[in-house]
Amino acid sequence: MQNIIRLENLEDSRLDIYRKYSEVQLLHFYEPAEGVFIAESPIVIGRALDAGYEPFSFLVEEKQLEQKNTREVLERCQDIPVFTSSLEMLNNLTGFSLTRGMLCAMRRKALPTLEEVCKAARRIAILEDVVNPTNVGAIVRSAAALHVDAILFTSPCADPLYRRAIRVSMGTIFQIPWTVLDKQMEWPKEGFCRLRELGFVTVAMALTDQSVSIDDPEVMAQDKLAIILGTEGEGLKQETIDACDFTVRIPMSHGVDSLNVAAASAVAFWQLCK
Repeated sequence: MQNIIRLENLEDSRLDIYRKYSEVQLLHFYEPAEGVFIAESPIVIGRALDAGYEPFSFLVEEKQLEQKNTREVLERCQDIPVFTSSLEMLNNLTGFSLTRGMLCAMRRKALPTLEEVCKAARRIAILEDVVNPTNVGAIVRSAAALHVDAILFTSPCADPLYRRAIRVSMGTIFQIPWTVLDKQMEWPKEGFCRLRELGFVTVAMALTDQSVSIDDPEVMAQDKLAIILGTEGEGLKQETIDACDFTVRIPMSHGVDSLNVAAASAVAFWQLCK
């Protein structure tokens, strides 16, 4: 039975999850247990449900309750509280404009190990200290679309379950295996050892004197590749570049030296994950 709760004011303490806490606080909400994240829009929430994430409340614009895609999501979550009001009231509550008029607070799941994520993978992406949630979301979406089998994040990266990262990824973060490296090992030193034990050849995306073209035949011939992308602006750490088996670049024209990391990731995945 659907549990619809129509809001008359914003003082209900059950709304604090949407109003009171920052995303960092939500991440640590049940510490030491896994925390909370906010998914936005029926499509994204549906993909999170498909991946087995557990909802504990919804925040829905009243007009959206009659929309087919909203009803389909809510019908999968009987007895979960659905708080509803006007869009203006909900925007005042959250401090931002709701995309597709729907939010869902969900429990995080324990992260898998590197070995679990990479068990059946041939092509993986590693994001080193990519701090912009928009870039993280865009890279995840490109990875899911362009045949990347798994994604590894270093802990300084923007959390891939931040609301904006999830939204930019269109929920594809729920469709591709991923984990955070630094929670399990020292990066890059121990990380490289474990990747090589799993049979991965490492590829740094970087501009150096030793960089080869991204379509280099020797690179393309490798059975298992780990494609490593660096932070906005500074790129990869020199220690990471030095540890890689190959360093590759995307050929440029008109005097342009590089692309935004999200754009570069799409080119790299298209070429290296064929």
